Amino acid sequence: MRENSQLLLSPLQMAAADRASISAGVSGVALMEAAGKAVADAMCRRWPRQRVLVLCGPGNNGGDGFVVARHLQAAGWPTRLSQLVPQQLLTGDVAHHARLWTGGTVPFSTQLLSEATELVVDALFGAGLSRPIDGAAQQMIQALRARQAVVCAVDVPSGLDGATGGVWGAVAPAALTVTFFRKKPGHVLYPGRALCGDVVLADIGTPQCVFEAAGADGAATWRTWENHPQLWQARYPWPQADGHKYQRGHALVLGGATLTGASRLTAHAAMRAGAGLVTLAVPCAAWPVYAAAMTGVMVQALPAQRPLRGFVELLGDPRRNAVAIGPGAGIGEPTRAAVLAALRAGRAVVLDADALTSFAANPELLFSAIDAANSASVGAGDAPRCKPQCVLTPHDGEFARLFEPAGDKLTRARRAAARSGAVIVLKGSDTVIAEPDGRAVINSNAPPELATGGSGDVLTGFIVGLMAQGLNAFDAACAATWLHGAAAASFGAGLVAQDLPECLPAVLRALKAMPQEPGQPTR
Repeated sequence: MRENSQLLLSPLQMAAADRASISAGVSGVALMEAAGKAVADAMCRRWPRQRVLVLCGPGNNGGDGFVVARHLQAAGWPTRLSQLVPQQLLTGDVAHHARLWTGGTVPFSTQLLSEATELVVDALFGAGLSRPIDGAAQQMIQALRARQAVVCAVDVPSGLDGATGGVWGAVAPAALTVTFFRKKPGHVLYPGRALCGDVVLADIGTPQCVFEAAGADGAATWRTWENHPQLWQARYPWPQADGHKYQRGHALVLGGATLTGASRLTAHAAMRAGAGLVTLAVPCAAWPVYAAAMTGVMVQALPAQRPLRGFVELLGDPRRNAVAIGPGAGIGEPTRAAVLAALRAGRAVVLDADALTSFAANPELLFSAIDAANSASVGAGDAPRCKPQCVLTPHDGEFARLFEPAGDKLTRARRAAARSGAVIVLKGSDTVIAEPDGRAVINSNAPPELATGGSGDVLTGFIVGLMAQGLNAFDAACAATWLHGAAAASFGAGLVAQDLPECLPAVLRALKAMPQEPGQPTR
């Protein structure tokens, strides 16, 4: 895997990379030639030789299309090409490659799609599109969609926003998308991910020196990655031969009075994730229910009259260095008070579900407490030491109770992390993990089976279990989210939440055997 291979580049950053490549001596003509050939090669690997229609737009994406057509024709594919604009309007590298195409053109019209068996190359518009498609191009895309044409998209399906995964008006889904140098956020964020089909990432000769250039969107460094062990594996807290349980941290989970299953899932997941010890603090009246169901996890009854005081006393042991609050905790003042106590105690804290909703009327109270906690330090004795930190794990509904819900998912998560001072895990089929400093990771390995009750409670447990072992909040959130998806994928159909921790050991064995490849660290 090449250096920085998990990076996701916005369309502006990709344009900056192209400019840096040209400055380094790689011509635009050569980049376009390599891109078009990569698409043709991918098509030849994917499909048997057949009739193909190449649709070319007016920009660089269309220039790639001319190259695709030329290489497919040379490989013996019966190839037709249609241009959205007259050839005399083309300029620069696009015009150069248009002149090299000698196969003629056919008028741009939806009538071209009458042959249902024909494969279509969508080279109309690339990832940098910033307005809805209209006119003849819109009609063509709508016709492709209506006819369920088999499409190979160049860079992205036309109409897809490469920065956000959103749709500019209409998009015809692709069976295969070939993109270049690095993927874009739109390839892994929904709905873009579903519209791209299988994504092939092609090397077109972009030199590695482009990583030294500042992004065209103003960022001094590259800030977005697709989640992969390469990002955090080197810091994963594997058990050491001379270690003991107290060196692996002690996670404290707060349970509620009625929905007892949620916090039990969290506590068990924290243990499976490697925390040396896990204590589940529960209301006195519910203690028999919890104690009868848990093995390996210590169940601590909180006093009936002063449960908060009992919780604070548990926090008084500095070896309890990571706390999870929210699953099944109940909404209201008692949960708010427990969250504030955990943050004041200088612990690493994961907040989910009821812990988030309990602050819906006053989010700033939570954010102020997180800000105060971020300046403290944790760890005592043999407990792992790390800067105190907080992870919030909302789904969209919980997110909207605390933060401004407008905007694309990546922007919303980044904005929320900056406002709260916490790592945000904005959950979903395309979970986004955002750090207050602007770094973000998009998770892409979650199967649809994860859409089951309790799976978020398990994710909370994985995160707090890793933080108990000293992994920083951002790495813990990224690693836990990837492990969560991998565990679900390993089980497959029929998954329920309690299966996830039981699948984790096999996933961890595979992770430990995975070679550590050099790449851009998240820290």
